[in-house]
This record gives sequence, structure tokens and C-alpha cells, in this order.
Amino acid sequence: MTAEAFEPVRERAHLLLATAQTQLGHLSSGSVQNRWVWQLGVLQDALERLDALAERWQATRDNLPADARPGTDAYDNALATHHAACWDALQDWATHGHTLTEINTAARRAPSP
Repeated sequence: MTAEAFEPVRERAHLLLATAQTQLGHLSSGSVQNRWVWQLGVLQDALERLDALAERWQATRDNLPADARPGTDAYDNALATHHAACWDALQDWATHGHTLTEINTAARRAPSP
């Protein structure tokens, strides 16, 4: 997964995490997996890192020489560095992102209050 592939999710990930936190708060303790709180924390931390890296990439792009565009060494090397910096956070989302659907499924199956 690359940072560009994750971008549509990153833009909505804050809402996804907030929704999962709210849903988690409404579930009975018997419906909650112990790992969910920890996994949401991992996802939140990874998202914060990706947000910071996206800002840094924007600044890097803005400071590249005027002739640097996709396909040039200056651009492609900067982009490769950005992707490398994003890898750990993207891996966290690839590993723990399913937690959001697990919590949503549990919330949808829970009896109405």
C-alpha cells in the first residue's frame, strides 16, 4: 500500500475512528473484544503520523525545484523517501484496520437501548 492509495481513507479516517470510539462506548462489556481499545489507539497514532507526513510531503513538494515533476529524479527520490517514511503507519492500518468493521458489526448486532 502506498500513501496515495491510503489517501481517500486518510481523509475520512478521523471520522471512522470517532465513530468506532462512540460505538465502542455503547456496547456492553460482553460484546467488546479486549484488544479493540488498544487497536484503536494504534490506528489513531498511525493516523496522526500519516497526517504529519502528508503535511511534510506537501512542504517538500512545494520546495522542489520548478522543473521537478513526476518522472524526474528530484521528484521521484523525494516521493520514495516519503513513501518509506509512511510505511510503518500504513502497515499499522493494514494490520489493525479491520477493527473498525468488527466494532461496527458488534454495534449493529447489539440490542437497541
